Amino acid sequence: MHWRHGAVIALIAVAPTLLTPLRAQSVHENPTAGSILATMERVADWQLRNPSTHAPTDWTQAAGYTGLMALVDISGSDKYREAMLAMASSNKWQLGPRAYHADDHCVGQTYAELYLTYREPRMIADLRGRFDAILEKPSSVGSLDFGQRNGLALERWSWCDALFMAPPTWIRLYASTGDKRYLDFAVSNWWTTSDYLYDKDEHLYFRDSSYFSRREPNGQKIFWSRGNGWVMAGLVRMLEFLPTNNPDRPRFERQFTEMAAKVLSCQQPDGLWRASLLDPEDYPMQETSGSGFYTYALTWGVNQGLLDREVYSPAVHRAWATLASMVDPDGKLTHVQPIGADPKKFSENATEIYGVGAFLLAGSEAYRMALLEGGSKVAEVHVSNKAPFFRTQETVEVDLENAHLGTSLVVMDALSARILDSQVYGSEGAAAGRKLLFQVDLSPGETRDYLVLDKSRGVPAEPKPVTKTYVRQVAERYNDIAWESDRIAHRMYSQDLIKGEGTISSGVDIWAKSTRALVVDGFYARKNYHEDAGVGLDDYQVGRSRGCGGLGIWAGGQLHSPINFRSARILASGPIRSEFELTFDAWDAAGRQVSEVRRVSIDAGSNMSRVVTTFSSPDPKPLDLAVGLAERADPRGVLVKKSTGGWMTYWQAPDRDRGSIGCAVVLGQGRVTSFAEESASVPQPPADKRMTPNIEGLPPVANALMLTQVQVGAPFTYYLGAGWSKSGDFADANAWSDYVERFAAAKAAPITHTVDAFPPKAP
Repeated sequence: MHWRHGAVIALIAVAPTLLTPLRAQSVHENPTAGSILATMERVADWQLRNPSTHAPTDWTQAAGYTGLMALVDISGSDKYREAMLAMASSNKWQLGPRAYHADDHCVGQTYAELYLTYREPRMIADLRGRFDAILEKPSSVGSLDFGQRNGLALERWSWCDALFMAPPTWIRLYASTGDKRYLDFAVSNWWTTSDYLYDKDEHLYFRDSSYFSRREPNGQKIFWSRGNGWVMAGLVRMLEFLPTNNPDRPRFERQFTEMAAKVLSCQQPDGLWRASLLDPEDYPMQETSGSGFYTYALTWGVNQGLLDREVYSPAVHRAWATLASMVDPDGKLTHVQPIGADPKKFSENATEIYGVGAFLLAGSEAYRMALLEGGSKVAEVHVSNKAPFFRTQETVEVDLENAHLGTSLVVMDALSARILDSQVYGSEGAAAGRKLLFQVDLSPGETRDYLVLDKSRGVPAEPKPVTKTYVRQVAERYNDIAWESDRIAHRMYSQDLIKGEGTISSGVDIWAKSTRALVVDGFYARKNYHEDAGVGLDDYQVGRSRGCGGLGIWAGGQLHSPINFRSARILASGPIRSEFELTFDAWDAAGRQVSEVRRVSIDAGSNMSRVVTTFSSPDPKPLDLAVGLAERADPRGVLVKKSTGGWMTYWQAPDRDRGSIGCAVVLGQGRVTSFAEESASVPQPPADKRMTPNIEGLPPVANALMLTQVQVGAPFTYYLGAGWSKSGDFADANAWSDYVERFAAAKAAPITHTVDAFPPKAP
């Protein structure tokens, strides 16, 4: 077996070396964020040009990927993200072959982080399946004793390196799914390993139980640098995703600060650490992999305020400067102790991808430190989830005017150096009312912090956002308005369709999606979007019905709806939110003239669109608003009405092999006055066609309506949305209704946030 820290001695043919003097440094002691990023990219570029020959799911590769992902989170270049996507796709998003072995789980950290960007279920399918199997049938090995025969101990986290490989993967799967079982497994098994291997006197980890009684030539216990580097980096990678209100968080932070103090005392004058922490004189070689992990962890601790800045900052600046000096002009990171090499003697020119991973992780925190020390931070946003459920892709809206902030901003997660996708959003480009949008995931009852950085204050780059929403008025097709998120797509029809085809419809159409990619332009380009080409299709008939969330005025016991919209204005188009405004000509509602202006928006990660409608009428009396869903004749359709929650869903019967589409409208708690069923406004198909689907499925035969009262001239907000059984998100009617119920509950208990601006607001 190869031991990462070099305990197994495999001599290589190099002359014995004494302490190598520092090379002429191209990075000064307190480098700028730009110079740090440039160095990181140079190292990553070299690694991508010179790929490792280890198996693609091997722990060596996986550790390298963690560093490359840290670069993805701050670089303005797409190539690093594309490289990680290509790697994962080539691996078919699969873990290593050994079911329980921590090393074979490590690559899952990158899959989960990519999932948190794209939210494609396939990205974590194998990871989830593997970990579910472990939860269902945990390893039967009861002891962490490393001397067990046949390597049985390796089914448990019985060696300290495993704490980098496995628990950060488990906790990232929790962050991806909200399934608390993964979080609990990571935390409980971390402490099982800690109780066994952590020396409470030295505040360091033994590599494994075979080291309990072994000693260095100077009589000290043997604590390997890279082994403890794995642990400290693992602690950081746990704390990045451990809920801030988790009861074990103080314990993790306490172990981190204990180890940090000990590790600091072991730093050598050149800023690095030697292979043996307590006997550095007997291990003269400079070594960058263990040193990279320590630099990463200690810099993170300073950035978090867990470590005293005055004590630790000089140490981490010195460490980074020396690490950067170990990079050749072409970008090769040197002085990386190879696997199984004699830790006292190895080639100064040696490199390995895990060393590159450690270097890039260290660089990401050095980058953040440079930004913070350089005054880039202009605000902190504290976001809270008071609800008892996990929330994903919740949009935060920071009022820029109230916070006295400009618009040239980026948002950074406070627990990592990850720059989040963000969007400055506001009506018609006006400065007043502009908002900074970004999205968060929050555990039940959790508050997390986010840093707002001014791009003009030394932020050298911003990762290209992943655009997940889109809206377009389609000039080539009668000026339809079509909009979508990464989950669903819709369209509505302009009056040009009446002129062109004679079709009158103000209902809302659905384009079902089985991809997180945007499809609107592709659908219009290929025209035959009633057939599924692998990403979804239009299998939803609207006609004169309300479709999915269309509206009308209920008067005289009848529904009175507008015709197609007259004009449209696009107000925003991604990456997080897309929004548009429609104007409808006045129509007759039982002798009363009513006109409408409607704003519709959709956010990334959501199946639901927000509708804000404002009615005008010469008669100022309140109006009875009806919002509806089209019903079909097939009795297998499922209609669910929830007056208390203020929502309604309709799950259509499956259409041949095309699956089922679910629709929903949400008015909100306490806002539904009654429900109604009506068919008078829906032209009825011939009896022999009611149960015969055409290229768009079954025709509508009725509207299920939710009624509420609205004031003339006052904006009224509701939500409409849809889902598809073949998207992989909703298996059946119950799953769809559960989603809508949770959505309504989230709207009833919204996230909250406060903003601390720096410098303080002007009096």
